[in-house]
Formats: sequence, structure tokens, C-alpha cells
Amino acid sequence: MDNFSALLEGFATVLHPVYLLWALFGVFIGTAVGVLPGIGPAMAIALLLPLTYTLEPTAAIIAFAGIYYGGMYGGSTTSILLNTPGESASIVTAIEGNKMARAGRGAAALATAAIGSFVAGTIATVALTFLAPVIADVAVQLGDPDYFALMVVAFITVGALIGSSVPRGLASLALGLFLGLVGTDTLTGQQRFTFGVPNLADGIDVVVVAVGLFAVGEALYVGSRMRHGPIKVIPIEKGWRSWMKPDDWRRSWKPWLRGAAIGFPVGTIPAGGADVATFLSYATEKRLAGKERRKQFGKGAIEGVAGPEAANNAASAGVLVPLLTLGLPTTATAAIIVVAFQSYGIQPGPQLMLNESALVWALIASLYIGNLMLVVLNLPLVGMWVKVLRIPRHYLYAGILMFGALGSYALNFSPIDVLLLVLIGAAGFFMRRYGYPVAPLVVGMILGPMAEDRLRRSLAISQGDLSYLVASPFAASAYVAIIVLVVVGIWLKRRERAQA
Repeated sequence: MDNFSALLEGFATVLHPVYLLWALFGVFIGTAVGVLPGIGPAMAIALLLPLTYTLEPTAAIIAFAGIYYGGMYGGSTTSILLNTPGESASIVTAIEGNKMARAGRGAAALATAAIGSFVAGTIATVALTFLAPVIADVAVQLGDPDYFALMVVAFITVGALIGSSVPRGLASLALGLFLGLVGTDTLTGQQRFTFGVPNLADGIDVVVVAVGLFAVGEALYVGSRMRHGPIKVIPIEKGWRSWMKPDDWRRSWKPWLRGAAIGFPVGTIPAGGADVATFLSYATEKRLAGKERRKQFGKGAIEGVAGPEAANNAASAGVLVPLLTLGLPTTATAAIIVVAFQSYGIQPGPQLMLNESALVWALIASLYIGNLMLVVLNLPLVGMWVKVLRIPRHYLYAGILMFGALGSYALNFSPIDVLLLVLIGAAGFFMRRYGYPVAPLVVGMILGPMAEDRLRRSLAISQGDLSYLVASPFAASAYVAIIVLVVVGIWLKRRERAQA
């Protein structure tokens, strides 16, 4: 009952006109960046981080949550009308959605994606509402070895399971751990890896790394592969109110529910997030389809759009469970949201529900509101998003680079930050060029210093006895879970490649 009262207070906060406007701003911007190929919610949040320091934490976090949810939905528009997913989690949607659009049923595909995202997002947010407080209560009782074990779980699974290559994922993670060590050792007061540069004594600002990797690196990479000539967008039929026919509703409602049931639990574990959930949903719908319906898969089956899009949004809510309760980001966008919290001096984790209860419940309430805003916005305004797809790419990415440079300079008004931005952006470009995932780097940089602190405190308590790290049942279970998650994750990735 206390949690229900806290949720009602969260709604009372979010329904304030100012916060409603920030929620609307977030879902609008999130949808816009999700629609544009190559621009995802991670880039949008990274770009806006330096520009939102004048906002109070609640307004900023509500806006970032809207961007997160909106970006998950927006990628479906690009996938269906352009066959170019704006987000990696929308790849599966392109398989059937674009076929439907080419057959003159693009409107039905867009409608089932929007409504399925709303249904699954709402179900997953309800699950988050009830699950997060329970996990937070358990997490409060954990000790330093337990937290170190959890962070090792995050390192291994995120490094091994994000991207197509395990060695490349672990190499990216190692680079992030190194960047997290740059600065002054909190215990000894000695500078580490600063190379005599005074500006690095306080460490590398995570915001500079986030903007460099996700904005500059992505802009350079997409710009290098930019297509020439006008982009051909499949037109959609008029009259959005009649997009979904009775048969479309009959064929979509079960995939929506199944997608939610698949997406949320997959999102809560660091095993690939929404990408894996969408492929699992697609495989499930194909297997459960009747003989006649199964023949439509690969040619424009509406179940192949409804299920994966529902799984996509449900997984997005699931990712917030370990983020809010344990402080563990399991996706690139979640890592940037952690940076957003930290920029306001707020550390996600078990104490968050106690120390910042009003903020957490306002965030959860904003997810309900944002879901409703998304479906109301995206059904009538899909014609506008089609026009957004026609923005000349050279203008778009030039603007991204300019805002990224201005935002990084505004952090400390130091040219060194701009130089670091350029270097990290170039590193981000080459990582994408040669298939190194960027998410493990950010996760390593954020969690690395925290893991080091927990490890050193544990060893100080045990006087160097390493067995203390596995003495508690929770820590031992976490290390066993590492093996299970890696094995299951590799199996899921093989299933994903088999279905692609």
C-alpha cells in the first residue's frame, strides 16, 4: 500500500503542467531521433546532457525517460517505411513491416507497432512498479563483496553478449575500465594515467565520453556511409483511423501480450536487452502461427511486426529494473541514463528508492504518461515523421557535431574537453568501423571505479583474503549466474542469427 501511495504521489508530481511539458518534449524528441536512421536514444540523451544542467533533476530525468521510450518506438517508422532501422532493436520489424509497406499496408504496420508498444510498455511498467521495490529491499542488505560480484556479472555479460564478437566486446570493456581509472586515486591521492596533464587529475568527464562515442562517433560513421541522392520513402495511405481492420486486431492482440511477456524478463537480465527479445518474439510468433499464416512470414505478416515491437518496448522497461535498483546499466542507453543521474549527484542503486523516493516514483509515473503520449502522438503525426526522414543528412550531422562540441566545452569551459571529445569521437568511429561495440566501454567506465572501490574495501575488511569475495551465498550465486548467463546469452545470439 505504501508503494501504491508513493506511485500516486508520483502521478501528482508528473501531472504538474511543467513536468507534463517535459514528458511531452522527451517523447517527441525521442520519437524524432528514433525515426532518423543511425540516431538512437543514447545519442539524443548524450547530446542533451550538457544542455540540461540548468534543469532540476526531476524535470531532466522525466525528459530523458521520454526520450528513451520514444526512441524505442521511433525506430519502427524507419524500419517499415525505409527498411532502415533507426535502432538496432527495430531490425526485426523491418523484416515484415517493410514488406507490408511495399504491399500498400504500411499504415496497418505502423498502427500495430504503435498500439503494441503502448500495450506492452504499459504492462511492463506495471511489472516495474511492483518488482523494483522488492529488489531494492533485497539489495539494501547486500555487502561490498556482493556488489562487486554483481558488477563482475555486468562486466562479463555486457562485454561478452553485446556485439557480434566476444573478444571485441571484452576489449571495448577493458578500454572503458582504463578510462575510468584516469585521475586521482581516492585512497592514496596519487595521480594515475594523467600523463602530466593537470586537467585530467579529476578524471575524464563521463559526459564527454558519452557525447564523443554516441554523438560524434556515430555522426562520423553514418556520414562516411551516407547515401547520395534523395531517400525513397514508401508513402502511406490516408485516414489513420481506419488503418487497423478487424482481422488485423484479431491477429495482433495475442502477439502484443506474448511480446510483453517475452520482452520484460529478457530486459531485466544483461543478456542483450531489446535486441534479443525482438528476435525471440519473432521466432515465437512464427512457430505459433498456423500453416497458412506461417507462409506469410517473410512476405508481410502483421504478427511479425506486432510481437517484436511489443517485446521491444517491454524490454526497455525491463532494463530499468537493474538500473534503478542495483545501479547496473545493461544497455548503451541505460549507461547514459546513469550518467544523467550522476550529473545531478544521484547514484542509482538500492539506496535510490530510499534517498530519492519522490524522484523514482515520479519517473515511474512518467513512464505511464509517456506511453499514453506516444500512442496519441504517433498515430496522427506519422505523416510528419515521414517528412522528417527527408531531412538532408549533411545538415543533420553537422548540427549534431556542433551541439556536441558546444555542450562539451560548456561543461568546464576547457579546450581540453573539446580535444578529448574529438579523440573519443574518432575512437568511436573506428570502433564502429571495425565492429567493436561501444556500450561495454561506457559501462566499464561508469562501473569500473565503483567496482574498484568495492573490491578494495572488501580486501581491507578481510585483510587480503580473496575467499571473502565468495564467502556470502549471494556472491557465490552471482558467479554461478555469470556462467549461466554467458551460456544462455551465446545460445540466444545463435538463435538470433538463425532467425535473421
